[in-house]
Amino acid sequence: MRKRLTVLKTLASAAVLAALGLSGARAGDLAAAAGLLRGADVAILGEVHDNAVHHQRQAALLAELQPKAVVWEMITAEQAESLNPATLADAEQVAQALDWAQSGWPEFSLYAPVFAAAQGARQYGALVPRAEAARALEQGAAAYFGAEAAARFGLDQPLPAAEQAAREGDQLASHCNAMPAEMLPVLVDIQRLRDASLAAAADRALAETGGPVAVITGNGHARADRGLAKYLAKARPEARIRSLGQSEDGQISGSFDLVLDAPAAERPDPCLAFQNSN
Repeated sequence: MRKRLTVLKTLASAAVLAALGLSGARAGDLAAAAGLLRGADVAILGEVHDNAVHHQRQAALLAELQPKAVVWEMITAEQAESLNPATLADAEQVAQALDWAQSGWPEFSLYAPVFAAAQGARQYGALVPRAEAARALEQGAAAYFGAEAAARFGLDQPLPAAEQAAREGDQLASHCNAMPAEMLPVLVDIQRLRDASLAAAADRALAETGGPVAVITGNGHARADRGLAKYLAKARPEARIRSLGQSEDGQISGSFDLVLDAPAAERPDPCLAFQNSN
C-alpha cells in the first residue's frame, strides 16, 4: 500500500510540473528547482515582480512542495490573517481582501496563481507598512525590532564598510543614478529592515508550523549573499535554507542556490519617471 501511494504521489507531482510547464514555465526547469528545494526547511522563491513566468513557476513549485506555511513580501501580518482556503480559491476575493488595487504592486492577475497554489498552507505577511517603516527609520531598525529580536537576526550590527558601499551603489543604480547621496544609506536601511521582517516572519512560521516554509519575494530579498537568508541563518543556524533566483534574459544580481531564466517582461523604461520629475 505504501509503495502504491508513493507511486501515485510521484505521478501526481510529475503531472503538476508538466501541466504548469505548458503555461510558459518549462517543466525541466521546475523539476530542477523542486529537486533543490525539496527537503529545505525554508524555500525562498524569488521573482521580478511583474514577470508572469516567474509567478507561474512559483505557483508550480508551491503545488509541488506543499509547504505548511507561505510568507509573502507583499502583504502585512494583519492582511495574511484574513486569508483562508476558501478565500484563496477565489482570485477576486483575495484581491478585495488585500485591497490589491491600492497596494502599488503589479496587477493581481500575475499573483493570482501563486495565491491559489498556497491554499493548503498557513499564510504569513512580512510587509512593513509605510507609516511603521518611517517610524522604524526615525528610531532605528534595531529599536523597532526590539533589542533581543534585533540581536537574534543581526540587525543591531552595522554592515561592513565595503558591503555598505556596494549596497549604496546598487541603490543608486536601481534608482537610475537620480537619488541624492544622502538618501542612499536610508534606502539601504529600508532594504535591511525588509530583509529582517521577512526573516522574522519565516522564523515565526517555522516555529508555529514546523515547516517547510516557502517565501514569495523579490530577487533582492531572495539573494543568498545579503538577503533574508542571512538574517534567518543568524537566528536559526540549524535551518536548511535554499534560495531560488529568477533572472530576465540572463540578468540578475547576487548569488542564489539556483537561478532560472525567463524572457524579460515588457515594461516602460523606469528611468523615464526620474527624467520627467526633473
